[in-house]
Amino acid sequence: MIRVTPTADRPSTSPKSPRSAGRPPVPLERIIATALELLDEEGAGALSLRSLAQRLGSGTATLYRHFESRTDLVAAVVDRIIGEVELDPALFESVNWRQACEAVATAMFEVLCRHRNAAPLLAEHIPIGENALRLRERGLAVLLAAGFGPRDAVTAYATVARHVIGFALQLGRDSTAERAEADHVSALIHRLDPTLFPATIAVADSMPVPLEEEFAFGLQLILAGLAQRREGRLTS
Repeated sequence: MIRVTPTADRPSTSPKSPRSAGRPPVPLERIIATALELLDEEGAGALSLRSLAQRLGSGTATLYRHFESRTDLVAAVVDRIIGEVELDPALFESVNWRQACEAVATAMFEVLCRHRNAAPLLAEHIPIGENALRLRERGLAVLLAAGFGPRDAVTAYATVARHVIGFALQLGRDSTAERAEADHVSALIHRLDPTLFPATIAVADSMPVPLEEEFAFGLQLILAGLAQRREGRLTS
């Protein structure tokens, strides 16, 4: 949990500590924005209170005014990222559950494509920040209104979310490196012996499948399965 203490309630800083007295407090907004920059530039492993303090030109004591641990910092950064998900409110008002789920998943994946190092942080803990709670509430409301039972609604939302995170975990490299590898793999496949790998050669022109296409294909399969379960044709 992020711990933000009102200025009036904070214990006074001892005058014997010139280090803390000489450093003005850093606004929470700037701290989280800088943490996100650090994540984008150096990866999840580089995001620590110490490295963040160095980038801010401050001390870790400044960060401990807002966060009890790295876990709290990560939670704040993750919720900031989720806050970038933009959705048309009309999607949730129409109670078109399948369209709403597809829109949520696609928008979240697009955000993670912009923050290619963020997925490992989402995989560490279930997001429970304000933005995550609001997004989950809207998704669950649509599923419940569409006739899914409580257990199915929760499981459906979690399954779609994990599909997004699972694909986003493969976004660590930049797009140029991904294209270079795809070209390399395609060239190798086309040089295979057709007598040994006839099926692979038969689909060589379609390989490898771009990650975005795999994501969309898998999402449609999940939604189709959920539709069947909702209609009673698929049971656990």
